[in-house]
Amino acid sequence: MPPVAVLLLAAGGSSRMRGADKLLEPVGGQPLLARLAQAALASGGPVVVTLPAEAGARRDALAGLGVAQVPVPDASEGMAASIRAGVAALPRGTPAVMILPTDMPELTADDLATVLAAWHAGDGARPLRASAADGTPGHPVVFPAALFDALRGLSGDAGARDLLRRTGWDGVPLPARHAVTDLDTPEDWEAWRRGGG
Repeated sequence: MPPVAVLLLAAGGSSRMRGADKLLEPVGGQPLLARLAQAALASGGPVVVTLPAEAGARRDALAGLGVAQVPVPDASEGMAASIRAGVAALPRGTPAVMILPTDMPELTADDLATVLAAWHAGDGARPLRASAADGTPGHPVVFPAALFDALRGLSGDAGARDLLRRTGWDGVPLPARHAVTDLDTPEDWEAWRRGGG
């Protein structure tokens, strides 16, 4: 069976960063986007990254990493536009896709491997969603191929939230707050770094 694909959602505008790009913030000595792309590549499956139409610096951050870059002309619509474009670009026969936003600096290759191991150990009947250690649901989320049509039909900025409400999901805890830490503003980044991030 072909491997599970990873879809990185990187077409957002960083609108709350007041001119900076959160996906280019340095984490562990490299841009966050590059760090997450490398973590995704460690899974061994194909990696698709959605990008806004004008994405020069983000493309530069991904240079040489061997990921499929998918432009999202209607990225201003919100997360659903990225999911639609990314799922449409998956290789034929992909059995499932792990979707994650790219503003989550605590996710690691080990975290993604934990989620994939749980996926392979399950029956694949419904989505698998990572959570914080305290059970708070977060990302990434693995969707089986049976839900690809539903993912391609999403609209708005809620992503796949409504779809997950309808289908339910099985959970897999990740360490601490890895699955729920997302940073949207300069203040978020400053506080996270003060806390040892």
